Formats: sequence, C-alpha cells, structure tokens
Amino acid sequence: MAGSRERVRVAGRELTLTNLDKIIYPETGTTKADVLAYYAAVAHVLIPAAANRPATRKRWVNGVGTEDQPGEVFFQKELEDSAPGWVPRAAITHKDRTIHYPLVNDAATLTWFGQINSLEIHVPQWRVDPHGTQLNPDRLVLDLDPGDGAGLPECREVALLARAILQDVGLDTVPVTSGSKGIHLYAALDGSQSSEQISAFARELARALEADHPDLAVSDMKKSLRRGKVLVDWSQNNAAKTTVVPYSLRGRPTPLVAAPRTWREIESPKLTHLDYQEVLKRVRDGKDPFAAVVKPAAGRAGADAALEEAHDGDARLGKYRSMRDPKATPEPFAGLATGGNSFVIQEHHASRLHWDLRLEHEGVLASWALPKGVPESGGRNHLAVQTEDHPMDYLTFHGTIPKGQYGAGEMTIWDTGTYELHKWINGREVIVTLAGSPDGGLGGIKKIALIHTGRGQGKDAESQWLIHLMDQEEPGGRRRQPARAGTEPSRDGGGVEPAPAAGPAEAAEPASAPDPADGAAADPLEYQPMMATAGTTADLQGSSWQYELKWDGVRAILVADADQVRIFSRNGNDVTRTYPEFTERACWPPQPFVADGEIIAVGPGGKPDFGLLQGRMKLTRAADVTRARAAIPVQLMLFDLLFDDGKDLRRLPLSKRRQRLEDFFRRSECPVDLSPVLEEPLDLLLESAQELGLEGIMAKRTDSRYVSGQRTRTWIKLKTEQTQEVVVGGWRPGKGGRQDTVGSLLVGIPDGNKLQYVGRVGSGFSTRELTELRQTVERLGRKTSPFHEVPRPDAADAHWVTPELVGEVTYSEWTGPGRLRHPRWRGWRVDKDPSDVVRES
Repeated sequence: MAGSRERVRVAGRELTLTNLDKIIYPETGTTKADVLAYYAAVAHVLIPAAANRPATRKRWVNGVGTEDQPGEVFFQKELEDSAPGWVPRAAITHKDRTIHYPLVNDAATLTWFGQINSLEIHVPQWRVDPHGTQLNPDRLVLDLDPGDGAGLPECREVALLARAILQDVGLDTVPVTSGSKGIHLYAALDGSQSSEQISAFARELARALEADHPDLAVSDMKKSLRRGKVLVDWSQNNAAKTTVVPYSLRGRPTPLVAAPRTWREIESPKLTHLDYQEVLKRVRDGKDPFAAVVKPAAGRAGADAALEEAHDGDARLGKYRSMRDPKATPEPFAGLATGGNSFVIQEHHASRLHWDLRLEHEGVLASWALPKGVPESGGRNHLAVQTEDHPMDYLTFHGTIPKGQYGAGEMTIWDTGTYELHKWINGREVIVTLAGSPDGGLGGIKKIALIHTGRGQGKDAESQWLIHLMDQEEPGGRRRQPARAGTEPSRDGGGVEPAPAAGPAEAAEPASAPDPADGAAADPLEYQPMMATAGTTADLQGSSWQYELKWDGVRAILVADADQVRIFSRNGNDVTRTYPEFTERACWPPQPFVADGEIIAVGPGGKPDFGLLQGRMKLTRAADVTRARAAIPVQLMLFDLLFDDGKDLRRLPLSKRRQRLEDFFRRSECPVDLSPVLEEPLDLLLESAQELGLEGIMAKRTDSRYVSGQRTRTWIKLKTEQTQEVVVGGWRPGKGGRQDTVGSLLVGIPDGNKLQYVGRVGSGFSTRELTELRQTVERLGRKTSPFHEVPRPDAADAHWVTPELVGEVTYSEWTGPGRLRHPRWRGWRVDKDPSDVVRES
C-alpha cells in the first residue's frame, strides 16, 4: 500500500484508495494504509460478527486527533448518496423516517469503510433477512462500563459474576474488551424471543448483580450512582441500540480494538485492552474466540433451530428444501457458493406459464417469478413475485419437475449470463444490468429495476414487486430510451422513432393497468404524469380547448386504496410524508382512485409562491413537517382523474374525465380544491394572469386522452414569464462576501450523453440556499466537464459536478448562441429528473 493513491480490487470490486499516507492516529503514527491493512487482515472474522446487521458508523475524516485535541467525529446511519451501488444495504423504517443502512457483508464494503475513515462500526443484536425484514435477536450483550474511580479490574470481577449467572441458564458467554473502557459480554441466542423479551431478561440479570454486589455493580445509568462501580448496561439489547462490533477499531488516541478474549485472559489480573497490532497477531495465529457466538447463530436467520440440520448451515435455503423432496425431484440441493455475479432466467411451464429470474447474491440465488416475463419496453411494468432463495446449482438446472411436486412442469433456460450490480436494498429495490447469452431470450444487455410495491398483506406484502426496464447506454455513450407507448424500435436498431399517428388527439394509447381487486390501489408506476409542451396562442388553432390557471407548484399523483392515500412526485418519488395534509382517508371518497394535481404554497399576496414552497419540498422527518405546516401551509389543486373505482379513465377524452372528476370531488377539511375551468376569452385570461403576477395559463384539448409519462402538444403551457428548467453541471467560487459559498452555477440542458451549456446563474439565491449550496455541489464533484462545450471565460475557474440536480430559472430571452440572457434562480426542482428537462421554447 505504498504511495498516496492506489487502485485495488477487493472481493470482485474495484476501489480507489486515496491519501494512504495520511496519519489517522497521531500518537502512534498509524496511517490510513495501516487501517486498511488491518481491516483486510481481520475481514474473515469481523464480517461474520457484523453480517446482515444494519451498520452505524463513526467517522473521523481528519483523524482521531490527540487526547488534548480530539478530531471531529461524525456519527452516521444513512448510507450516503456517493456510496458505491454494490454496497449491501437494508432499508429500516423508524417512527419518523426510513434509513438505508449499509451491511458489512463483504471485504469490499469493509475496505470502503476504511477509505472514508469510518473507523468504528456499530451494529444491533439482530439481523435482517434477504427481504429486509428485521429478525429476532440472535445474541445477548451486556456492556460493563466502569464509572469514575473504577476500571478494567472491576469490570473483570463483574464479568466473572455475570458469566456464572448466564451459565446457570444455559448460556455460554464470550468476553470482548471494548477498546474503550470496559468489557462486553456476548451469548448466542436461538432467535426465538423478541428484543423486548431479551432486554427484560438482561435488565433482571443486571438488577440481580446489583442486589448481590451493591458495592461493585449498578444497573441504573445515573452518574451519581456509578462512582467506583461498574454499570451493567442491559439496554443495548433494545432493538434501537447498537454496540461496537467485535474486531472494530476504536476512535481513541491510540488504535485500540474491540477484541474478543478468552476467559483465561479475563481471569488474569494483568488484563489490558489490545491494540490493532496485537489483535492482528492473534488473528494470524488462528485465534477467534468470537466464533463461539457467531457459529451457533450463523444458520438460523430467525428460523427455528430444529430446522438447522436440514439447512446444511444456511437457513436461507431452509424454505427451498422444506418445499421439496430430494428423492422425488431432480432439482439441485447442493447450494455451493461461487462468489460471482451470475444470473439465469428460466421458462417454467408449471400450472401457469411464467419465467423465473434468479440473481446470485451472497451465496444463494435471490429469485422472482415473472408471470409476464421481462418487459419489452420501459412504458409497461410487469409483476414480479419474490420467491424463496434457491441454491447456486439452480443456475444450470433444466428438466421436468414431476407431477405432484412443488412447481411441477417443464423448465428450460431462457437466458443466462452475468450481471452488473448498481443497487441492492434488501426488501426494497434492486437495479442490475443483465448481460445475456448471444442467442438468449433477452436479446443482449438489459438494465432492469426490481421495485417492492409495498402492497399486499402479511407475507404477501413482502413478495409483491414490479420489474421495470430502464434506459441503457449503447456503444459510444449514446443513451437509448425505452420504447414507451407511442414509439417503436427503429429499423437500424438505434434509438426510437415515432410510431404512426394515434388519431385526433395526437396521443398513443396509454399502457393499460391491471384491474385491481376490490379495495386495492392502482399501481403508481403505471400512472406517471402526462406533461405539457410550452407554446403560444398560435398552437391552439383549429381545436376545442379548455383553459385553467398554470399553478406554480409541484406535480402530485395521488394513489389511494381502501385504507390509505399516497402521494407521488413527477419523478415517481413517494412524498406522502412531506404533505400529510392530503392523506387523511376520510377526506376522500372511499373507493380506490388515482388523481392528478398540483401542490402549491400561497404567499402573503394570495398567489402561488414557488420560492415559499421550497421550504416544504425537501422535508421528510415528521417533526420538521409538523413545524413547517404552520409556517408554510400548502394546498392541492386537482385537475384530472385517471382511475376511479376499478376503472382506468385515461382513454376517455378530457371532457369526460373532467365530468368524472367533478362528480368524484367532495369538499372536506383537507386543503384540496378543483382547479377551475376558466370561461373567459384567452386574451383576457393571459392579460389578467400577467397583471396578477401568475405563471400563466394551461390550454388542454377537450378531446385529449391522458398519456402517462409523455410530453404532448395536446396540453400547451402559455407562460407570462419566461422560465426554463436546467441541470446543474458546474459552479464558480464566490468573491467578496460570497467567497465561502458559490458565486454562480453553470447550467445546461441534456443533449445526448452531455449537457448543452446555456449559461451561468448567480442571482436569486436565498441566504439559506447559499449556505447549503457549497456542500451540495462539492458532494457531487467530478474531474471532467459534463458539458459539450463551455466558453473559456466561464470555464476558467469552474468546478464540475455530476449532472444530477435540476433547478428552474427565469430569463429575459434566448441569445443567438443559445444562451439564457439575464437568468435568475427560481428554485430547485427536486420533483424532476435531469432526463425530464427540455428547452421550453
């Protein structure tokens, strides 16, 4: 690891390691290279202790510092956006939000932790299963923490006393000197009891120690009671608590380790904490006391311990094997892991024809049944039902499953190959690029997303997913758009070309949605919003048009079943938590529905204020939303009804959908209203909108159908102010009073695989936005320009960023070279993706 930068391959993943000579522990001169080497050497014993447990990290970006001047530390739960897509993760829902935690399941993830100086790794006593579901705890922990006037000798005494009690109830323990102050005691559990039950047991044990040894042990955390005693902290068995994982480094002045020990060592009066070099030697000598905790729990994954023998040590295959008789079916049972990234899609002629997609993941094949196969275009999503994990040998299985056996019927290999992993969130989302066989059914390389719907009840809720065909890049970097409704593949195989005209409304048939059962919600992914095109009054000749105000807010698709109302943004994000004003089920008709509208914030002047709405758009935490509701009240203006009581309405002309919307809508205590249809002449409407400072008028053809996910000329935006959505591709440092923030943003419009530069914008930002802006753009930094070309004066001191952020500007006109004249910032468009941005006029 000599040098300051090195490209390495770890567990099949490529990582760039930087600043390898940086001092992380100043008192000992321990470098980042030393830290990475340590974690590489102990990965085989640390990972089993941490695997499938949501990891919380403590990061010392600039090193741990010294006793007198400690380094700045960050306590991090959420997996950052910049994390590699291959990092295993689990989405855990807390009271007020969902957090995506990394899982330390492989050496590559552990190396990435070291690269970003995540020195300490903390995990709970429970794991998640392959579907992201939290299991019962599989180990108990007691944290023996010395108070003032006590130390490791006192902890040692309490540890021996606690060991005796735990042995009496049949629990063998392994001690870990924490590397900080005290000792952790671990015992393996069978997973049959909840965190609440284990916490209650640990609390009683702590109280028993306190009652029998009041001069030595205490079970109350009050500091005033702990002087000279050892706190027996039982609370870390709570499901919400974490403990530093065995073999993790500690952020102390010297590189100490949470080190598993033998009881013979604990009995020694010379017991001390161990540093990383001492632990390295022990591991190289084959010592791993913590294996006694890991191995009994390794195969359970929450299953009954009595099934363990049938699992061959891997509980993930327990369900598969319990459903099959090896003497009656030719299906494989070996399940030997290969550590690769293979996939197979099998055509399965069972009681109903379907296709089985299987992805190699952590030693098994994660499996989904596809009743309609892989979608042929991005305009239509197919159902995917997650099934039991299959053994690795199933990659090559084909043949006949006998009648009377589970899955009876003929099975053939439809396609097989390898995949590139982009994202894997257990139980929530998987994005991969499949590289199939030359003569396989996929027809080449396909990028797909598997998305958990959150629908269904009980166990069915875990299994219901959708499979979506995503955009993918062709050779040469061009991006091929999926063939949505209204397009067909071009004859030369490159890109798409328009299909024949679709009748007087100039719109193709929308993808039909499945008819949901009574009380079930429509699929939100089938109901992407229809988009309008910027135009002028000249575009309205020769047809019948309906006029509404253009509301200056954010688009909202409301999807309701019999029990709840959810809200989705234009780019498909679930924003239900951000706008709880509209989700009270009693405010809406009882039947399932899908409605389209705009969420607005009304400013002091009584008109929609997009800048004011910015204060609500990014909020997700319940406490933040509650505070903001009082300061920034919002309103929903409904203008279309897409699905009502089991019927897809999108094929109906707008005039009939509007009548259905008016019949559907009822006023309530929720701040919801209908967007009124304006009867005045268009020239008067535009004049009034200009005088009132409104954004403009929407003109919609009365015979237009609703075409999900497409921009059409049957809806026309007539704007009183020139506005343009833009993608941020770079920034220039500020000067004078703004030298610590951003002077201007360099913006563009997508053009192929790069951005067409349209100018820089430096005015219109609030003080709060400027404070946040520098951190935002630095987080997205990259070395190369994402633009086709930028004028030399603008590029001279520019910093480039990954083009992910969408904003909106006002401007006076377009100049000859295609630049915006006098652009001024209006605000972020977090509801839109860069691919949505087009030149408005």
